[in-house]
Amino acid sequence: MNFSEAVKSCFSKYVDFSGRAPRSEYWWFHLFYVGCFLGLSLVSIFVLNVALTALILSLAWLAVVLGMILPSLAVGVRRLHDQDKSGWWYVIVFLPFGPLILLIFFVLEGTEGPNRFGPDPLSDDPQDSYVDTDTKTYARSSIPTVRRR
Repeated sequence: MNFSEAVKSCFSKYVDFSGRAPRSEYWWFHLFYVGCFLGLSLVSIFVLNVALTALILSLAWLAVVLGMILPSLAVGVRRLHDQDKSGWWYVIVFLPFGPLILLIFFVLEGTEGPNRFGPDPLSDDPQDSYVDTDTKTYARSSIPTVRRR
C-alpha cells in the first residue's frame, strides 16, 4: 500500500473500527497526519503577526486535528486487530509507559492468515477471504460461528 492509497483508505473507513490494517496503512496515514499538523503549525508561526490570518489558520489547524482524531483512532484499532489484539488495548496510552508499548505493537508484524477480526489484508490467497458473505465465516478460522435465524 502506498501513501495515497493509505490516506484514501483511512478516510474511506473514517470511523470503521472493524477489520485489519497493515503496517503500511497505519504508518503512511500517520505520516500524512504529522505532515498536516507540521505544515499548518509552520504556516501559523510565519503568519502570526497578522491577527485575522492567525485566527483563521488556528481554526483551520483545530479543524484538521479534530477531523483526523477519529480516523487516527480507527486505523490504530485496526492495526491492533491485525495482531489479533482487541482495540481496547489502545487505552494503555494513558498509562506511564503505554505509548511506548503501543509503538512496539504498531511496529510488529500482524498475524498471517485470517484471524477473529478478518482476513489478512496482505494476503492474495482467495482462501483468506470470506467464504460466506452472509455469515462472514472465514475459510480457515478456528473460531466457531453462531448462525442467526
